[in-house]
Amino acid sequence: QVSLVASGGDSVPTGNSLRLSCVISDDTSIGSCMGWFRQVPGNEREAVAMIYGDGGTIYIDSVKGRFTISRDSAKSTLYLQMNNLQPLDTAMYSCAASAPTSGGGTPYFGCRIHYWGQGTQVTVSS
Repeated sequence: QVSLVASGGDSVPTGNSLRLSCVISDDTSIGSCMGWFRQVPGNEREAVAMIYGDGGTIYIDSVKGRFTISRDSAKSTLYLQMNNLQPLDTAMYSCAASAPTSGGGTPYFGCRIHYWGQGTQVTVSS
């Protein structure tokens, strides 16, 4: 069973930066897509950024130019560098990955997500 463990969340003032990390227990058992998601209580989960097997990335408009998703396969770790944080970025952030199979999962950004990690809280104060 694949596990994803996220860390790096904190409470910071507007304009600060944070880097989230997500360690994957067995990255040989995941598919080509990995992503970061966020959720505010009472709202639906929102896909923030995705990285594909070919290294391509995609972001939601509100974080373009501020957030960068990256992956270090040697360390089995996914990152989200978040710069110029704003109060609207406040949320529980979680990492997720696709499985090698083509079926099942939940669709986001052209991928089907099967594995979810626990969240790490990011709070940005004004």
